[in-house]
Amino acid sequence: MERRSLVVLSAGLGQPSSTRLLADRLAAEAVDALAGRGLEAGTTVVEVRDLARDLADHLVANATSPALRTALDAVAGADAVVAVTPVFAASYSGLFKTFVDALDRDALTGVPVVVGATAGTQRHSLVLEHAMRPLFAHLRALVLPTAVFAAPEDWGGEAGRSGDALSARVSRAAGELAEVVAGRPARRPHDPFEDAPSFADLLSGR
Repeated sequence: MERRSLVVLSAGLGQPSSTRLLADRLAAEAVDALAGRGLEAGTTVVEVRDLARDLADHLVANATSPALRTALDAVAGADAVVAVTPVFAASYSGLFKTFVDALDRDALTGVPVVVGATAGTQRHSLVLEHAMRPLFAHLRALVLPTAVFAAPEDWGGEAGRSGDALSARVSRAAGELAEVVAGRPARRPHDPFEDAPSFADLLSGR
């Protein structure tokens, strides 16, 4: 099977976290959908909470820790991204935005992205359209049509109306992601030194 890389960004603050739960469900469905199209997905989870201090150092001192560099490089080399944030003050969390700000400006160009969010009430569901979608569109990502929001009532029952609706949205978003990824070759991050002449060429005067 051909292999593709899937990066999951989860910006939940708690442990356990409903944000991480939604991110994991989206990732699992995406992996299954890709497998159904003959693709094996290698999944990397970036728990933004664990990078909070590294992001602060990056923000105020322009210092990039090895852990943060690994996370940023994973996104830069991803064939697809699942990005999920909790809602704070009617938008994505500051921690989530700080991570996005640390990305190279071309890291997500053309990359298929499923956006998701969690909050304490369904009234915040439009955050996906007025905050998350414009953010990733600004980064020139390919934001997929179905965005997934989850409030507490969506987790309330195994087979209730809300639970079924969430499962349907998750499956639809994962299918859209798999369809786009399956229709393109594997992505390779750009190496700024790939066109540089070799040391041997320099010595030979070529």
